[in-house]
Amino acid sequence: MLYWLLKYVILGPWLRLIFRPHVEGRDNVPDVGAAIIASNHLSFSDSIFMPLMVKRKVTFVAKAEYFTGKGIKGFVTKMFFVGTGTIPVDRAGGRAAQAAIDTGLRILGEGKLFGIYPEGTRSPDGRLYRGKTGVARLALDSGAPVIPVVMLNSDEIQPLGRALPRIKRVRIRFGKPIDFSRYEGMSGDRFVERAVTDEIMYELMELSGREYVDVYAQKVKAPEAPASSTAIAA
Repeated sequence: MLYWLLKYVILGPWLRLIFRPHVEGRDNVPDVGAAIIASNHLSFSDSIFMPLMVKRKVTFVAKAEYFTGKGIKGFVTKMFFVGTGTIPVDRAGGRAAQAAIDTGLRILGEGKLFGIYPEGTRSPDGRLYRGKTGVARLALDSGAPVIPVVMLNSDEIQPLGRALPRIKRVRIRFGKPIDFSRYEGMSGDRFVERAVTDEIMYELMELSGREYVDVYAQKVKAPEAPASSTAIAA
């Protein structure tokens, strides 16, 4: 209930009025049935603007620490993620990737939309980085189509380290669904999973017009910096 209140009553109308989102290809998101929404990740605000522009609920996962903060800030953060339909995943013991995949498969098994950032973290410089194969495992195990979507300028609206977004028109582009049924029964084959992931990343590159770097984004970030993604990708 809180999700729909935020989206259509409390927060959504104001965001639409202030940021005037321009969306291309929204009809590529199916009205019914399971689908994986695979997005590039430029800004914290990606998890706000993109789901806002989809009629159906898009479920993401996020690290459990977002739900356990103390004080007023911790409470507000928790309520935000709960209200946006985000599911906490415990990263302890190095099982975050599998926990995220298990959660995604459950959501997809219920015929819903599951959102994922294949890069696994926000881009440090606006370029598109190598995707992790969790998105491929989700697609192959669930049989759900992958809908590529790109945030075209969210890094200009809310760059890394900026708490409050700049007032600027949001631009989002959805691509056509990608069907990977030709690989049915081949989940677990690391070469197939890499091929599927690379195909998704190629579509994101084409849609966004951003430079692609065949390196994991986390590797180019400072070693001491914690992962900043609001969603976990395996």
